[in-house]
Amino acid sequence: MDTITQAPLILITGGSRGVGAATARLAAAQGYDVAISFVSNEAAAVAVATDVRAAGRRALTVRADSADPEQVAQLFAAIDREFGRIDVLVNNAAVLARQSRLEDLGFERMQRIFAVNTIGAILCAQQAVKRMSSCHNGRGGSVINVSSASARLGSPGEYVDYAASKGALETFTTGFAKEVAREGIRVNCIRPGHIYTEMHASGGEPGRVNRVKDSIPMGRGGQPEEVARAILWLAGAEASFITGTFLDVTGGK
Repeated sequence: MDTITQAPLILITGGSRGVGAATARLAAAQGYDVAISFVSNEAAAVAVATDVRAAGRRALTVRADSADPEQVAQLFAAIDREFGRIDVLVNNAAVLARQSRLEDLGFERMQRIFAVNTIGAILCAQQAVKRMSSCHNGRGGSVINVSSASARLGSPGEYVDYAASKGALETFTTGFAKEVAREGIRVNCIRPGHIYTEMHASGGEPGRVNRVKDSIPMGRGGQPEEVARAILWLAGAEASFITGTFLDVTGGK
């Protein structure tokens, strides 16, 4: 394929639902080819890919657990074969467990949450930098880490382990951004607040956003598309002098 006219490629981990799916669809509308990883819901991933192709862009779906370094390597190898490039990485894949106080948290739960939410993002960034960095003859790129307002708020009595994993992701964002700032790579972070996605059901309270929306200054929860627009703004040329930055998409909370 002629590299002059080839579309930029965006990889969105956990791209089959929620914010990831909204980002994939909006990215296609903005002219990106789209790769998404998923773990369990293949039908949802295929539906997103169908929408991407309907927008006239190329799509790739890969089953890959971002907490597994071998699966992450295979994910990026599949992108190499299919597209031969990567321009944007969105570290969106994350897991949440049932609401719980600290003393009731199981060790395996803690391990899994940090493995996916923190180490998984680091593993994906590691693969991306090998392809994007000018030190590796790359053309540069952009990495967007999807954190959470919980990293600031702590989620007491509900998800302190999840909040802690996102806090670690934010510290990683700061260090990684500085490390590759002169290698053509920008690294930024989005902090969604209370967004209407399926993730709340994983925590045992599907209606959580409606319960807490009065505590949000704007008086409502957010939509996945509102987070997607922020992600793609940071990813693109309009944010060309922005790196190591955190953008809250929280309705003011």
